[in-house]
Formats: sequence, structure tokens, C-alpha cells
Amino acid sequence: MSAAEFVGRLVGVQVDRPLGSPHPEFGFAYPVNYGFVHGVAAPDGDEFDVYVLGVPEPRQRFVARCIAVVHRLDDDDDKLAVVPDGVQMFDAEIRQLTHFQEQYFDSTIRRA
Repeated sequence: MSAAEFVGRLVGVQVDRPLGSPHPEFGFAYPVNYGFVHGVAAPDGDEFDVYVLGVPEPRQRFVARCIAVVHRLDDDDDKLAVVPDGVQMFDAEIRQLTHFQEQYFDSTIRRA
């Protein structure tokens, strides 16, 4: 399944790095919940990574709507951007909320 196929769909997310938790290698605190889609392989061979946006408290699991893909031009590790169902978000907001990690990559926001 390609990342683009998730856009518009509800996605079950397993959060392995809840909001406020430290990154295991680099030490920064996650400003959003970050996780993966269990059992669905991404092009890099791991499960699809997910930014859970618009959720102000730490979560372990979450079902949200995929509104965009953060497509990395210099890496094969696209990320899904999901929000609570019914929430809308502009590309600039997605870019701001994912900057903590995406600042190190050349990426674009794709909606379809």
C-alpha cells in the first residue's frame, strides 16, 4: 500500500512515542504523538510512521483521519499526517507541527 492511499481514510495508530516523551537517541521531547500503522509495511520496509496532530494529550492508540502525507524527497520514509475526524489543517500547520523532525529532511506535503 502506498502512503497516498491512506489520504482521506480513517487510520488506526499505535503510538510508540507519546506526546512529551523523549526521543530514544536524540533526547528531544516529542511535541506530538508519533507512532505507526501496525502491520502495514512502508517502502522502507518498516511499518508506516504517523504524526498524530491536533491531539493535546499523550495517547497509546488513536483512530484518526489521514489528511496528508509528509513525503521525503531525500529519504524513502514518508510519514502520514493524521488528525481527529472532522479536523482540518493547512499545509503550513502540518509543516509547523512536524518541523521538530522534518527540519532535517527535504520534504513536501501531499494531499493525494
